[in-house]
Amino acid sequence: MITEEIDTELTEADENGMYEHFRFVADAGQQLLRVDKFLVDHLQKASRNRIQQAAEAGCILVNGKAVKSNYRVKPFDVVSVVMDRPRYEMEILPEDIPLDIVYEDDDLLVVNKPAGLVVHPGHGNWTGTMVNALAWHLRGTPGYDPNDPRLGLVHRIDKDTSGLLVVAKTPDAKTNLGHQFFNKTTKREYRALVWGCPQPPVGRIEGNIGRSLKDRLQMAVYPADSELGKHAVTHYEVLEKFGPVTLVKCVLETGRTHQIRVHMQHIGHPLFNDARYGGDRILRGTTAAAYHQFVVNCFATCPRQALHARTLGFTHPRTGKEMFFEAPLPPDFTALLDRWRAFARQA
Repeated sequence: MITEEIDTELTEADENGMYEHFRFVADAGQQLLRVDKFLVDHLQKASRNRIQQAAEAGCILVNGKAVKSNYRVKPFDVVSVVMDRPRYEMEILPEDIPLDIVYEDDDLLVVNKPAGLVVHPGHGNWTGTMVNALAWHLRGTPGYDPNDPRLGLVHRIDKDTSGLLVVAKTPDAKTNLGHQFFNKTTKREYRALVWGCPQPPVGRIEGNIGRSLKDRLQMAVYPADSELGKHAVTHYEVLEKFGPVTLVKCVLETGRTHQIRVHMQHIGHPLFNDARYGGDRILRGTTAAAYHQFVVNCFATCPRQALHARTLGFTHPRTGKEMFFEAPLPPDFTALLDRWRAFARQA
């Protein structure tokens, strides 16, 4: 038996937004055995009931495909346990953290996440996350367990990105919404301020996204036919030009880690003040001291990458009704654009 525990700092979510936590390879002498019993034997502190719940949520994979609890493991099968968050060792506890809830019903809620709020507990951020805030908000909801992978966030955005997220309150809702994201039928539109002006003004960026071979904290773009990374497509459109920087609309066709940030950097237009991808330096404009100070002031006005998840659309998992939500730009982003508009008028 080969057992692997996955270092989630080095991994990324798959097409379904799932992270691999454990991997077991059945040896040559493996007798046919139900996968739930197999995992009870190999996972510490995991009850058979919890494993069966994970299987119902599509979190138990054999050879890369989701299986039910009654699947029989055979020699050389690769059994994986995946979840919708990076691995961590702490139970999610409710914390009284304010949430901007745009919509809520018995099946789901839509939250407008502020910049600076981490979505999931993880390395360096074990508490104070949006998941902890949701655990508090839903603490009186019958059947809601923040540690149950069948419930909770269906997708995620980066800590310093603001905007809309949908949360499932029931297993059926999460399964249905998860399929919509997987099948690319959701509508997600972002606003980003980038250095320079992309050409052509309306375009499509395609390139695999995977962990950088040079810096483990960054993602990188690889050729679409490469074995490195995973398929990713971003559509963009220029909305407003301010000389050295440009406001663009980005629409995701796929949802990879840091997708918009790394795709825009790849075509030579990093997001404004994106420290991880080089946008926190003055990349366009003049060498004048006054301009330098202006940009420094802009960095202070919006002290994070200028990226906002503005719209979110999906089909309601129970009613079948088309749902569409829009979150206005937050004050720091609005103030940043006002500064650049004033600069452009004076240029």
